[in-house]
Amino acid sequence: MEIGTVGIIGAGLMGSGIAEVCARNGIRTLVTEAGAEQLAAGQRRVSASLERGRTSGKLSDDDVARINDMLTFTARLEDFAECDFCVEAIVEQLPAKVSLFERLDRIVAEDVILATNTSALPIIEIARATRRPDRVIGTHFFNPAPVMKLIEVVRSIATSDETLTETRSLGERLGKRIIVAQDRGGFIVNLLLIPFLTHAIRLYESGFATRDDIDEGMRLGCGHPMGPLQLLDYIGLDTALFVCESLYEEYANSDFAPPPLLRRMVSAGYLGKKSGRGFYEY
Repeated sequence: MEIGTVGIIGAGLMGSGIAEVCARNGIRTLVTEAGAEQLAAGQRRVSASLERGRTSGKLSDDDVARINDMLTFTARLEDFAECDFCVEAIVEQLPAKVSLFERLDRIVAEDVILATNTSALPIIEIARATRRPDRVIGTHFFNPAPVMKLIEVVRSIATSDETLTETRSLGERLGKRIIVAQDRGGFIVNLLLIPFLTHAIRLYESGFATRDDIDEGMRLGCGHPMGPLQLLDYIGLDTALFVCESLYEEYANSDFAPPPLLRRMVSAGYLGKKSGRGFYEY
């Protein structure tokens, strides 16, 4: 199936980033949000990113104009009837995603692939809300989507080989590297990453080592671009807590259990970079 138009549902950090990636690669892209204010914020996010590219010399004026021509922001989900591939990037809550997929399933053509950008939720639970579970797949982009080169593609037990092939082809067209995971909690990346992050928090909260020494140790000793506590701030502590809880529920393994300090910081509103304070201040 030739993919000419991609629809992005959700214009937050991830959704706007995915939309920008699609438009940069010459794909007509529709973007929608639940409210006019959120939609306008998403449009401003993309504009600001393109302006940074122009200022840095990575994009020309013609490039910016071309990318903007590829983007359409709409308040009407019904406009997605013309899409060939849809990516959902809304809040990481299963009931909200299921409700959206039920609605989207009635709008788009029956051969359109419906993808979810979840980082932890079961794909099959979302797929079963549609009449096309074989055309539902996970496409876990990483933040910031225009910079990070990876897409973790997740197939459920119902996802067809054809859907996987077409999704991989689109991802490669976007200039991404594709890895394929089974539909199990955490997929590949978070299944390995979360125990590393929770152990770092436990080291810090126990007084075993300082924040700076933990992060410096992993940066200089293991060649990581940033330390685990700094990475948590970048991911968002609320997001990390959600993933911890999802994985602990799935596997009942203490490596995934949220440390008390993580819960307390989220309760205090210390969510990391996006709130101005986490393990560091911004």
